Amino acid sequence: MFRAPKEDVKPLHLIIAEAALELVPKEIANEPSVVLNARKRGKKPHETLLDITLHYKAMKKLDKWFKRGRPDIIHVSMLLALSSLLNSFNLLRLYIHTINDEVIYVDPSTRIPRNYNRFVGLMEQLLLLGSVPPKASTPLMYVEKMSLKQLVDKIGCSVSVLMHEKGMVMKPLELGEHIAEKMTKGIDICVAVGGFQHGDFEESTLNLFKEKISLYPKPLETWTVISMIINAVENSPRISNIIWGAEGR
Repeated sequence: MFRAPKEDVKPLHLIIAEAALELVPKEIANEPSVVLNARKRGKKPHETLLDITLHYKAMKKLDKWFKRGRPDIIHVSMLLALSSLLNSFNLLRLYIHTINDEVIYVDPSTRIPRNYNRFVGLMEQLLLLGSVPPKASTPLMYVEKMSLKQLVDKIGCSVSVLMHEKGMVMKPLELGEHIAEKMTKGIDICVAVGGFQHGDFEESTLNLFKEKISLYPKPLETWTVISMIINAVENSPRISNIIWGAEGR
């Protein structure tokens, strides 16, 4: 893990907001498909992740089921973010805010399993026990019950951006420079990306962010947006000089 050469450069605070990541809720814990899947894995239903691929029929009984049960979105997004150069140079902080108002804090040194089944097991352990490794004095990931507003306030972001298809359209490199400028001026900036498959953000989320930006006037996958943001910041002159300068280039 590299370190950022300049201590006065602030990291980008990247939030995956309203993430479709949760344990099976009690409302459907006794549904046949949920019970069967849990039994195959030797677990109780409430100890398993909600997954629309496995629990589609049962999930239709849940409120806003269409934006829930997609842990794969979080898996791919975390792999992209944590393996980035931006993270390697200690210039990224990743947070997962779930649809149930739980916040997962992720240490930059965390290595997410590339195997999806192992990732599922890790997230189940995290949501059940509150941290991984359990009871560690400095866990790689831990969970707190917290709203998105409370998270933004706790981070202390002076600038908060919500990526939204109806926001102001901005080219990736323009957004990258916008973010990099704040980072290199010592300004904490939060950028939130939706972590769900369908529907829109909650009204409280839309009201929380005054600055809404779109990289394309049509919906994009969560991991695509995250990849575009990180790549744009890494390639902005302000940040690329730090990264490649540290390599002697």
